[in-house]
Amino acid sequence: MDQQTEQQSEKSSEQVSAPTQRQKVALSAGRGGILGIKAGMTQVFTENGDNMAVTVIDLRPNVVTQLKTKEKDGYQAVQVGMLERKAGKASKPEGGHAKASQSNGFYYFQEFRLNDGDKLDGVAVGSELSTDFIKAGDYVDLRSISKGKGFQGGMKRFHMAGGPRSHGASVSHRSLGSIGNRADPAKCFKNKKMAGQMGRVWVTVQNVKVVSVDAENGLLLVHGSVPGPKSSVVAVRKAVKDLE
Repeated sequence: MDQQTEQQSEKSSEQVSAPTQRQKVALSAGRGGILGIKAGMTQVFTENGDNMAVTVIDLRPNVVTQLKTKEKDGYQAVQVGMLERKAGKASKPEGGHAKASQSNGFYYFQEFRLNDGDKLDGVAVGSELSTDFIKAGDYVDLRSISKGKGFQGGMKRFHMAGGPRSHGASVSHRSLGSIGNRADPAKCFKNKKMAGQMGRVWVTVQNVKVVSVDAENGLLLVHGSVPGPKSSVVAVRKAVKDLE
C-alpha cells in the first residue's frame, strides 16, 4: 500500500504544472488599459498632512489572450483575460481559445480597443499587462457595471418631483400622472420615463485622480468615484479628456 500511495503521489505531482512565468509589458498604445477588482476604501495622508479617502483597486494578473488586427478582424484591439480558471472548469471552446496564452481559461474577458496604426511594442499573446502606462498624479477613466437597484419608481429612477401633497391628493404623491394622450394617437409612446429596473448598466466615470500605484503588490489607489459594487471588475484607462 505504501508503494502504491507513493506512485500515486508522484503521478499527481507530475500532472500539476508549475506556474507560468509571464513577461510583463505595459499597454502604452492609445489610452492603455488594465483590469482590476474594486476592493474597498481606505485613507492616506498627503504631504501636507491632509486626510484623503481613496478607493483600492486590486490589479489581478491581466493575461493577453488575443491580438485583433485591422486586416483580420476589421479593427485593432487587445483582448485580456483575468481570474484564471482551474483545469476542467472551462468549456472546450474557452479552453481552446485560451490555449495560446498557456492557460485553461478565464472568468472574465475584455478588449481594449486601439486606433488603427497603433504599435504594440512587446505586447504578445501570453504576456501580462503592467501598470507602467500610468503613474501617481495622472487622471484615468474607470468603467464598470453599476450597482443594481432593483425595480424603482419614477421619482427615484428619473428624479421626478411627484404630485401635490395637499388635501384630496390621496396616496398619489409619488405617482407619475398621465402617460397617454387623447383619442389621437390613442396609445402610449415608447421610451417614456416610467417605473422599471434601475442600475446594473455600464457606467464610465471620467477624470479620476491616481493617488498611488503599487506595482509590487498590484494595488492602485484612486481619489474619486468608482462605479460598481465591491468585488466588481473595473477597467482602467488613461483619461480621454486632458485636464492639463
